[in-house]
Formats: sequence, structure tokens, C-alpha cells
Amino acid sequence: MDHHVSARAEVNLWFARGIGLVAGGLLTLGVTAGLIGAGGVLLLVFVALLIASALRPIVDRLRSALPIGRGPAILLVYLTFFASVAGIGFLIVPIVITQAGQLIDQLPAVDDRLRTWSTGLRPTELASSVGALISAAKAALSHGPLPGPGQVVSAGLGLAETIAAIVTVLALVYFWMTERQRLQRFALSFLPSDRRGTVRQAWNIVELRLGAWVRGQLVLMLTLGLMTGTAYTVLGLPSGPLLGLIAGLAEIIPLIGPAIGVVPALLIAAAFRPDLLLVVLVVYVVIQLVESNVLVPMVMRNAVGVSPFLLTVSLLVGAALGGLPGALVVVPIVAAAEAVLERLQDRAVPVAQDAASALAGPIPPTNEDEAVTAS
Repeated sequence: MDHHVSARAEVNLWFARGIGLVAGGLLTLGVTAGLIGAGGVLLLVFVALLIASALRPIVDRLRSALPIGRGPAILLVYLTFFASVAGIGFLIVPIVITQAGQLIDQLPAVDDRLRTWSTGLRPTELASSVGALISAAKAALSHGPLPGPGQVVSAGLGLAETIAAIVTVLALVYFWMTERQRLQRFALSFLPSDRRGTVRQAWNIVELRLGAWVRGQLVLMLTLGLMTGTAYTVLGLPSGPLLGLIAGLAEIIPLIGPAIGVVPALLIAAAFRPDLLLVVLVVYVVIQLVESNVLVPMVMRNAVGVSPFLLTVSLLVGAALGGLPGALVVVPIVAAAEAVLERLQDRAVPVAQDAASALAGPIPPTNEDEAVTAS
């Protein structure tokens, strides 16, 4: 009788385990599917966290300088930012529109000059590639037929979605920065008390690195845009400020951003000033060398903390998995993950010393150790 009871209990136990395993698998699949479906929302949240990490030191300094709360300080930063953008736009946008209109008006002559120049390139594969690039640029800049009602509606919806996304990100940044400490305490309350301090330190280090990366990236984009725009204008290249703006915006694209930023300048030089083509290329290469060897180490020092090898591999993997958006977000994600791993492997004795002691036995005490022991 007892044998039958124990066998039945064993069967019930394994049945309950099977049910739990299936339920856990279904729950995992449901959560994964939900996260994939909410990918756009998660991207907005991630961008908001990046912006909040970048603005946090600025808000703290503003609060230390003025007797205001965190909420008004954030709103003051928002107001200053939008006023700066409006001022820069008021100065740059008319110039950019004028220069873009001039380029479009001169597009037929530019197209003829570029095609004449490209047909003389060797090898023929290079000539074909440059010709295809010229055709793509002409199609993007040329005046097309008037858009239909459906295209107008689609463009309006796209603009509305963009505005809604910007407002959502700004709201998330505001709520996160005003409630960060309370949310951090709530999240840490689920951990054992002896681990909360370490996790809090890792959390703060991650935010510091993400904020430093965002601020450093903006400084690099602004610096590169000013340097290239000034250089092109001094050289006498048409649409120098517009080309500098393109180069600065292209800097945010990992790996291929510098190559994309110089292409419009080379095409304009080949069309209007062929004598400056080589000069423009050399100047851009020099600017990139200055940026890579001077600006990046100075601006990004201790900002990301990721080795160049790991950074390159991460960019390639992010681009392969998620295209351009994947390449853009993979750097802060890897930097945050490395900060967490550094905290997990934080130890008083270096790993190399542990390995040496395991292979060679106890390390003999040095004179300093003997002196400390004697004292």
C-alpha cells in the first residue's frame, strides 16, 4: 500500500514539474514576443534613458547654482535647449535652404560635369560605381512630380508620429529624472541588503558612462561639423556650411560615417572645382586623423571604457543584427554591460596574481611584507 502511495506521489511530483516547465516556457515565449512587438517603445525608453543620463550632471550643477527644485531645473534645461536649437536654426536653416536651392537649380550642369569626370576614371568598375552614385544623388535632389493625396497623408502621419515620439521621449526623461531615486530604491529593495550597495554603485557607473558617451558624441559631431564647414568655406568650395552640416551629422553613424560625410564634398568639388578635389580629400583625411588621435581620446576619455577591439566587434554584430539602429545603440549597451561585469569581477587580488600563485605555489613575502608583518 505504501509503495503505491509513494509511486503516486512521485508521479504527481513529476507531473507538477512538467506543468511548471511548460508554463515557464510559455511565459518566456510570451514575454519575448511582447518585447519584440514593443521594440519601438523600448527604443524610445532607451533613448530617453540616454538623454537623462547626459542631462543629469547639468541639472545637478544648475540646482547647486540656483535655489530651484529638480523639476524646474529640468524644464529650464529644456527651455535653454530649444532656444539654442531655434537660434541655430534661425541662423543656419536659411543658408542651408538657399545653398540647397542653388545646387538643385544647377543640377543639370552639375550632372553633366560629374558624368564627364566619372567616365574618365579607371578602372571601369570605379567609373560604374561613381556613375551609379551620381544617378542616386540626382534622383534624390531632382524635382519629382507633385505628391498625391495618399503621399501627403502618409507624410503628415509620419510627421505626427515623429512629433509624438519626441514629446514622449521628453516626458520620459522628465519623469525618470524626477523619480529616479525613488525608482532606484524600489528596484534595489528586491535584492538582499548586503548586495544593494554594490548594485547601486554599478547602476550609477552605468549611467555616468552612458551620459559621458552621449555628451562626447555630441561634442565630436559639433566639432567635426565646424571644422569641415570652415575648411570647405576657406577653400572656396560651394555650399561649405551645408557640407559641414552633412559631415557632422554623418559622424553619428558608426564605422561608415566618415566615408559618408566626405562623399557630398567630393562630388561638389568634382562638379564645380575639380582643382580642389584632391585638396578636399586631403583636408578631410587630416581632420579625421586629428579627430581620431586628439579629439576622441580627449573627449571620450573614460566615457565608454570599451576596448577598441570589443567596440569594433560590437559595432559589426549590432549592424548585422539590427542594421543602422542596431549599430547606433550597441555602443552604449556594451559600455553598460562592461561596467556591470567590472563590478561583478571586482576583487582585491588581481586575476594574474591568482593565476601565478596557483601555478607557482605561495608567493614569497617581499621586504615590504616582512616590514609590515614585523611592525
